[in-house]
Amino acid sequence: MLVTDLDLPVLDYLDPELRGDRFHEVMADLRSRHWLAQGPYGVFVLDRKAGEEFLRSRSTTFPGLTIAELFDIQDGPLHEEIVRNIININGDDHRRLRALVNPAFTPRAADRYRPAMREFLEALWKSVAADGGACEFVEAFAKPYPSLVIANVMGAPLTDAPRLHDWSAWIQRQFDPPVLMEHRATIEGRVESFYAWAGALIEERRRTPGDDLISTLIAAEQDGDRLSDVECMNLVLNVLVGGVDTSQAQLSHAVRLLAQHPDQWAALHADPTLAGAAVEEALRFEPITPFTARVVLEEIVVDDVVFPAGTVVMVSAFNGNRDPEAVDAPDVFDITAPRATSRIMTFGAGIHYCLGANLARAELQEALMFLARNASAVELTGTPELESATGIYGVTSLPVRFTF
Repeated sequence: MLVTDLDLPVLDYLDPELRGDRFHEVMADLRSRHWLAQGPYGVFVLDRKAGEEFLRSRSTTFPGLTIAELFDIQDGPLHEEIVRNIININGDDHRRLRALVNPAFTPRAADRYRPAMREFLEALWKSVAADGGACEFVEAFAKPYPSLVIANVMGAPLTDAPRLHDWSAWIQRQFDPPVLMEHRATIEGRVESFYAWAGALIEERRRTPGDDLISTLIAAEQDGDRLSDVECMNLVLNVLVGGVDTSQAQLSHAVRLLAQHPDQWAALHADPTLAGAAVEEALRFEPITPFTARVVLEEIVVDDVVFPAGTVVMVSAFNGNRDPEAVDAPDVFDITAPRATSRIMTFGAGIHYCLGANLARAELQEALMFLARNASAVELTGTPELESATGIYGVTSLPVRFTF
């Protein structure tokens, strides 16, 4: 049966109140009614197996180029970024780029940045400790930390961290259609500014290589093939866009969830090596990329439903992470639960699996381990302010108090 002939429940994806408990309730209700839901831009896939099939299929692709066409983005820096972004590149060109850059994003490669992460955490904690443990966690900790990490990873001056955060936050919004419609000129300007900054840094690293990502990408080689400056610049932009406000949001949600479950923080404080499990549980329970878009290139049949070419599908990592066949007690947040066999969908799947997943995990692990060692408890001192689940599912404000 054609997907367009199905009588599907409707997800009001653009509802600004789609957040927090209401978001959880809406998604659970939809999944109880069907494995698909109808949205304003396409069809939502609420089943884990079907979702992975869409993400791994060669008959689908990330709709970045489709978005460019819809918004008549035909030239300029944003068009260049969209066309050259690795997430929009497929086939042999994609395989070539991944072969060249994958060694720079292994778990071992991410580990070399952990000492610097610990230094940043120590410095940020001093201000929190000086205030008796009370802070607005997003501004005091979650916002500056990823920016400092990314600046270090790129071999950029740490004073550039605020600019990197600003660029990441705005460029990321190209994937949020309402924001793109209203703020396209601003996003264009941020891309142009980043290109100028990154171009100068790449030239400097060619002259004076260091122990940083840009130097590693410049030196990357396979069978005599190397990255061009343009390819290097856009890969660095990809890491920036995917590694700042995303990590900020995921760390904020992790601390929020732990504050709401004091027994979980107590377990983490007693054994900080549980930080890895705590990160995985936060990624599973509250993914900050709840939906991943794909556009169907040629007709595909999934679970006896026909999806014609041109169909836009939104794969729900939120529901996929709660597949009862893969996860026991899927709606319970528990960092001690044996979930090692469950593969989370937060970083996607298939050839476009998140390039910086290992770096993000290392960053989050170090943060939770540090906080657990330095605080015996954490409590909310106000109501968290959450953004809507469209785009990056972020946290605007998280007032907390850490007990030493």
